[in-house]
Amino acid sequence: VVASSQNVGVNALDADGNVIVSDGYVDASGNPVSVSVSVTASSSSCGSGTLAVGAGTPGSSVSLSAPAGSGITFAYGASALASVFTSASPCTFALAASAGSARASGQFALLGPEFTEYAIPTTSSQPTGIASGPDGNLWFTQQSGNKIGKITTGGTITEYAIPTSGGHPFGITSGSDGNLWFTECRGNNIGRITTGGTITEYAVPTSGGYPRGITSGSDGNLWFTEFDGNKIGKITTGGTFTEYAVPTSGSRLNGITGGSDGNLWFTECAGNKIGKITTGGTFTEYAIPTSSSAPSGITSGPDGALWFTELNGNNIGRITTTGTITEYAVPTVGADPYFITVGPDGALWFTELAGNKIGRLSW
Repeated sequence: VVASSQNVGVNALDADGNVIVSDGYVDASGNPVSVSVSVTASSSSCGSGTLAVGAGTPGSSVSLSAPAGSGITFAYGASALASVFTSASPCTFALAASAGSARASGQFALLGPEFTEYAIPTTSSQPTGIASGPDGNLWFTQQSGNKIGKITTGGTITEYAIPTSGGHPFGITSGSDGNLWFTECRGNNIGRITTGGTITEYAVPTSGGYPRGITSGSDGNLWFTEFDGNKIGKITTGGTFTEYAVPTSGSRLNGITGGSDGNLWFTECAGNKIGKITTGGTFTEYAIPTSSSAPSGITSGPDGALWFTELNGNNIGRITTTGTITEYAVPTVGADPYFITVGPDGALWFTELAGNKIGRLSW
């Protein structure tokens, strides 16, 4: 909304969760106009985040308010334009600006997440790991089905059988060599599948390591978790292994992903923690707020944070590279969200072990 007499601008851009209010205009004579901008949230249920107000002339002033205890913070200046506000539930914001006798107002709404689910052809297949492939499709593992599945962003699914019987494929990731790499927890193998469906397997050095999650690291290697071995493993695209013992004993490691900070981030199911390991082997661990949540899958999100699933908590969690955690409930009760990834469409895609569905989370 723009007040014509002195060009006071109030703009709401919520398609990507960004909110920008423009101010600091000049009058007809070219003189700076002191503009006051206010943004007010409708309730404390709007969640936490940042509302960005664009930089203007030195004469501009900004008035920002939010409900007490809402967790909403505000930023002002050119650097604030990249700030993102996210909401766990629908809420409305009112905006107002003034300059002398000129007035402008408007409002916008953040509608919260939107889910879509797709049924898998093989019944009770127990979909687990999921990853975005170099071919633009999503690739996932089926524990009980003993298959690798492929799903297009339009929802078409194709399945490929694994050579090792009862291998129980678990985690999966896209490798630096253009192939998909996955773990076989019962087969104790690391598998590779081309986008054409050809599969190769490599035995993990630690007997009974029970490999689970796997990801491509910033060093170009594949990194994986060992559920029973309590180790973080590394394998080159040529098949050479290295293993690192985790500080917390009996932590039951699950998912792992490369973070925006260049480190590897993983989940500790029994330890109820999110762990971090550098490519040099140094560990750091963070406790999850929900007790006994059983964190499982984890992926690096488009916002630079890490997103993970909580098997028992039935939540999708978010952790920043500095360790701040937020949780969001999955619509289907008892869905058992397991693994998660970012799709080519920019949304978060995850598997529902008990719900036998593929979930999609977008903002």
